[in-house]
Amino acid sequence: MSNEFEKSNDSNSANESALHLSADQRTGRAHDRLLTAGAIIAGEGRRFDGQGESMARRRYQKGRVVLRGKAHPVWVGRWREDLIGADGITRRVERSEILGSKEEIPTQRLALRRLEVLLARVNAPDYRPGRITTLAEFAERWKETVLSQHKPSSQKAVISNLRCHILPQFGNVRLDALGNEAQQVFVTRLSRTVSRKTARNVMDTLSAILRKAKQWGYVCDTVDFRTLEFAENAVRREPRFFTAKQVQQIIEAAPEPYKTMFEILAMTGMRAGEMLGLQREDIDFAAGCIHIRRSAWYGNIQTTKSKSSAAPVHLPESLAATLRAYRERWKPNPQGFLFVTRNSRPPSSNKVVQYGLWPVLDALKIPRCGLHAFRHTHASLLLHIGATPKVVQEQLRHADPRVTLGMYSHVIGEDRRNAVERVAALLGPAAGASCAQLRPDAPKSGTQEEWIQ
Repeated sequence: MSNEFEKSNDSNSANESALHLSADQRTGRAHDRLLTAGAIIAGEGRRFDGQGESMARRRYQKGRVVLRGKAHPVWVGRWREDLIGADGITRRVERSEILGSKEEIPTQRLALRRLEVLLARVNAPDYRPGRITTLAEFAERWKETVLSQHKPSSQKAVISNLRCHILPQFGNVRLDALGNEAQQVFVTRLSRTVSRKTARNVMDTLSAILRKAKQWGYVCDTVDFRTLEFAENAVRREPRFFTAKQVQQIIEAAPEPYKTMFEILAMTGMRAGEMLGLQREDIDFAAGCIHIRRSAWYGNIQTTKSKSSAAPVHLPESLAATLRAYRERWKPNPQGFLFVTRNSRPPSSNKVVQYGLWPVLDALKIPRCGLHAFRHTHASLLLHIGATPKVVQEQLRHADPRVTLGMYSHVIGEDRRNAVERVAALLGPAAGASCAQLRPDAPKSGTQEEWIQ
């Protein structure tokens, strides 16, 4: 009886002592219990806090390095990192990255030092887990928030790259797995079926997606074009263009409004979309120029291809006469476009080709091509009559002069050959006679005993 009474007194005294604990002490004990529960829940892979970050204590990581490859060995660093999945759950996964070649990093100790630099972010006191998801899931968010802000023509090209090339290869792959090695394998496979330019455009799309993902806190590597090897094209395709006589025949044979369209393209070198986006106010007869302010694409109005494209082009007198005559027959429309369909919108370029250009080319027995051939023709004729590449660049409004030089190198090469022939013609027979005096079989002078080869 006395023992039970003593136990009861001990229990009451313990309760009384607990009641006398300060508020700070009670709060501290509750916080400790909360941390313990959070660690248990995080260890089970469950989301505990509002941001889905694990509350488990992280250990300082040194990582490890391994040497991979025989012909060209490289050091690969491995470590563990907390990543937040699309479901908001934090998981610890193993990551790896190529540190450098054996030639660049000769010893394991140097490789570990380079890995230590990479792990500084993971071992930092303020480290927070990065987010991770598949490329397909992130691409959908990227299209809704980023791609939607671009021109319709740009959107179509990017969506085509995603649908035809990127998503079939990487759709179910996590962003953190798209390292430099995976990117190079992708480029190599692309090069088997598409041109170098197309492969570059596809990688531009992938680069834009990964760059934005990194900005938004996802764990991924961006595209480093300096390390990617693109296949060289076996044969460079020269652009299609007409002769001056063919252009005259096409313009004469085409009905309106195609006749005026083709004359504008041939005499100014503007792009098809820029021509279809012209409005009445863009024709400045007083200043003798046409202002390029917009571009039409499948009936939609958008900005020009680049900032340098939005510049006036010279209006020749013959074209000015054609446009004055066209304006007399022109029917006004709400926005003042020169060329419209029944719904008062600019026609699409493919319809102009299908119903306006191809019937004329077929009748003249000229191989079919697109409207861009008029632009190539204009540039080729400029170079042929002696215009400098700088003048051609300004007329075509190329942002980069290398585009002009690269695209029309065949014309520049022909002019160079003609220039050399003209120099030879200027020297004439006298040059040949002078060269004959330098041949070893020619008579020697009395003062020169031997030929100097």
